[in-house]
Amino acid sequence: MTRSTIALLAGLGSLVLSSCANVAAAPQAAPPQSAEEALRPYYATLDTNVPQANAGAQLDISRAISRIAFGSCNHQNRHQTIWSTIAAHNPELFLMIGDNVYGDFGYRGEADLGTFAHAYQLQASHPEFIAFRNQVPMLASWDDHDFGPNDSGGAFSFRERSEQLFESFWRSSDAVRARPGIYDSVMIGPEGERVQLIILDTRFFRDPLVSLPYSAERRPLGHYGITDSPDATMLGAAQWAWLAGELEKPADLRIIVSSIQLLTDAHNYEKWGNMPLERERFYRALAARNGGGMVVLSGDRHSGAFYQATPEALGEELWELTASSLNLSFGEGDTGAREPDPIRRSGFYSDENFGMLEIDWAAGEVALNLRRSDGESLHAERIRFR
Repeated sequence: MTRSTIALLAGLGSLVLSSCANVAAAPQAAPPQSAEEALRPYYATLDTNVPQANAGAQLDISRAISRIAFGSCNHQNRHQTIWSTIAAHNPELFLMIGDNVYGDFGYRGEADLGTFAHAYQLQASHPEFIAFRNQVPMLASWDDHDFGPNDSGGAFSFRERSEQLFESFWRSSDAVRARPGIYDSVMIGPEGERVQLIILDTRFFRDPLVSLPYSAERRPLGHYGITDSPDATMLGAAQWAWLAGELEKPADLRIIVSSIQLLTDAHNYEKWGNMPLERERFYRALAARNGGGMVVLSGDRHSGAFYQATPEALGEELWELTASSLNLSFGEGDTGAREPDPIRRSGFYSDENFGMLEIDWAAGEVALNLRRSDGESLHAERIRFR
């Protein structure tokens, strides 16, 4: 070995040692604190051109509104004929209550949520849906099947990707995009005819539900029990704080959108009653509102029904209309015999259906109507709100 070779090797050795010293001295990046944080670099590499619904009609919040349609449980693979029926009732706004697509159809746990993106892409392509959006403004919440797997909640590791897909498809407002979760509030109309829409997110922050003990017998009405844990949350701290602020705003009528049912305790599927302390907290928050009547709209159940109760923590009568499903019914006619319920004020209709809410400002009344997919009324109620 020549002296020049020895000198070259010595120089390289010094350079390597110097580099190792620098590496050793460099600060180490903190490890990710959650699966979500670990996934963010990966999600940043994905195609950001995610599916979007057509731009559609815009809601004029300066004008009083009197006709709102709503529904839930719309499968992207099934017929879309109900949209023309709803449009024929001339709603000024349509609310998607949840399960607006079934992104978990064929889902096998992939982090990119490819089946969810495909579901949105297919829904966006349906001519009936495009035509409806061109005619009627739409606002949306989500439920489990367009959020994640069946009955999923805040423990779903890929919820940030799910939120990105939802907010892109539904063209969510800047306010919604700026915070975790998809909860929203919209104030419509002038003083004296002011409607506040409060659209809750019962998925992104919700703690896991408590399962009932195993039984060899089939459970036709669900398998979730109740938890009395004071730490269990439905909405999460940030959404609770936001809700308190929204309820401080004056309104003449407040329409509360919850993807899952609020009032009933007649089944063991997902519902607010699985977390009774959270439900009591919600009633107290509503009781402390700055005026205005209220009505609750919900979905999820693949059946439609009216409910009325006077919760002690609320101290006043409250009506809820569940409208479900738009195109994925699991039966037909009144199937209420399988689910006796002392607070249900109608049949339990398994036909494909949608809901209509009509405001009579002069009389201070709301007309609620559950309509079958052919437009026929299944049940109607008229409720005073002032």
